[in-house]
Amino acid sequence: MSTKKDKFNLKDSFYMKLAINLARQRLGLTGENPSVGCVIVRNNELLSLGQTGFNGRPHAEVNAIINSKVNLKGSSLYVTLEPCTHYGKTNPCTNLIIKSKIKKVIFSMFDVDERTKHKSLSILRKKKIIVKYGLLKNEALKIYKQYILNKKKSLPFVVGKIAISKDNCIHSTKTKKITNIHSDSISHLLRYKSDAILISSKTLNIDNPKLNCRLNGLENFSPKRIILDKFLSIKKNSFIFLTSKKNNTVIFYCKGSSKKISLLKKKGIILINLKLNKYGHFHLKTVLKKIFSIGCRNLLVEGGKNLTNNFLKYNLFNEFYLFKSKKNSNGKNKLNITSELKLLSNKYKNKSKLNSFTNDDVIEIYTK
Repeated sequence: MSTKKDKFNLKDSFYMKLAINLARQRLGLTGENPSVGCVIVRNNELLSLGQTGFNGRPHAEVNAIINSKVNLKGSSLYVTLEPCTHYGKTNPCTNLIIKSKIKKVIFSMFDVDERTKHKSLSILRKKKIIVKYGLLKNEALKIYKQYILNKKKSLPFVVGKIAISKDNCIHSTKTKKITNIHSDSISHLLRYKSDAILISSKTLNIDNPKLNCRLNGLENFSPKRIILDKFLSIKKNSFIFLTSKKNNTVIFYCKGSSKKISLLKKKGIILINLKLNKYGHFHLKTVLKKIFSIGCRNLLVEGGKNLTNNFLKYNLFNEFYLFKSKKNSNGKNKLNITSELKLLSNKYKNKSKLNSFTNDDVIEIYTK
């Protein structure tokens, strides 16, 4: 059965939109697995809902089936992504769908994971289950752009973020905060949706940032902290050092004293040793591959001038958030990034404004 032959009605679209909204809610919170939404109905009665669990398990279909308080025989299951068919840390979702005697399965798009791609069709149809696909595929693709990149390139989806004053500065002696508290909430929302956050040691030692999510009730979803620190210059009185515990902090370094290395390891900090390139910098593509290898799929880069410039130069941002204040910077030692802004505009042609309540601040989103 081809996508062209599959016929969908308004009710099908309604249920799939509901499933897509469920998937969207968990974006960035499902670890190495994609965020999936699932809806089960029978005779136009909503029977159960499911989302991928935090950190990736249980899968959405499993949650929807297990959470149902009624027999699901003869029901229809709407799911944003093709149900998995492979054995991993859990059993295939297709097994539970078959066992539950669900009559029809409709999904938006095929999984890009080769272990599952296109396999659910034959498995489910052999059990006389009606299978249709392609419903609201374009909407699903918007959700799974991160997941598709993860699978195809074995790299994290990289989101850049920086805040500037009206005169294009990110720092000055008398300007402690550039944007307002409403923009701050958006920044923390980005952190909440990210597996990890990356900064340089320069930013760490000058600003002493916390890099956590400070939205009420979401503090436990703070991202892993990743620092590029060539010579292990991290200060022992910094917030990052003092709050480091097992596996919540990663430092990339080139050289460091055995005493400092031992101290950092005792704090539970993961140390990754890398060589510098001919320009005296880390090879950022290698850094991203290492970050992917430790399970991070969505990376937020809150860089300063140099780090942002290097990520832009090598086209490593998949998305970029530019926070713009209408206030000029004050004081001396202004750090202007006009050249980086020109590079951003040249590299990323798709620009939109975030529709949110930020008062006088403006947030622009750049995508490829």
